[in-house]
Amino acid sequence: MKAIIIEDELPSARRLERLLQDFDIEILTTLTAVKTTINWLQTHKQPDVIFLDVQLSDGLCFEIFNQVKITSKIIFTTAFSNYSIKAFEYNSISYLLKPIHKEKLKSAIEKAKKVHQKDTDLAQFKALLTNYKTEIYKDSFTVKVGRKIKMISTKEIICFYSFENATYLKTIEGHYIVNYSLTSLESDLNPEQFFRVNRTFIIHINAIKDIIAYSNSRLKLILNSYNEHEIIVSRERVKDFKSWID
Repeated sequence: MKAIIIEDELPSARRLERLLQDFDIEILTTLTAVKTTINWLQTHKQPDVIFLDVQLSDGLCFEIFNQVKITSKIIFTTAFSNYSIKAFEYNSISYLLKPIHKEKLKSAIEKAKKVHQKDTDLAQFKALLTNYKTEIYKDSFTVKVGRKIKMISTKEIICFYSFENATYLKTIEGHYIVNYSLTSLESDLNPEQFFRVNRTFIIHINAIKDIIAYSNSRLKLILNSYNEHEIIVSRERVKDFKSWID
């Protein structure tokens, strides 16, 4: 695991560094003050664990939490027992009183490693779910053309739209009825590629030719190879639409 030490007393910091050499902990840096810690955390990836003294050279460590969202696990290392209850309001694994005993430090680190492993496993599981979800999005649709059945890749689709109680798929070659509602299509289509701009249209991101400011804080879209209907991004969808194309 990677760690930082936040300790304003140099002898205590050096002693902790020596103790940590036996626990496979990579120390990224040692900081001594609230201000420098905030600056460091705002400009670096947060470590797995922070060894944190309560009273620092320019104030109490709790001010750090007011300025930065801390995701690291915290092991408090302090000479003051009266902050223990407040410490556990934060992402605290353990509260060690100075002088720090090696066995208690070992116990705190083992606990931190277990929590870190659980977080890692959860992140990997979420990544697997995301990948799985990506794989189950539809990548093609079958449509009837006369007596034939044609397969159309989602890469060819300009948009889906509803008209007179039917749902249509539009490509450069034409319009085709599909047996889906726009609502069901929203969950079947990859949201990185398709977006529902209003009650009538779902569009493909690569089909957008122009975006024009429109009345009432709405947007008008011009799509490649589609000019049959005016396509307006509804006002309540404009913010999400801008995030989608960004």
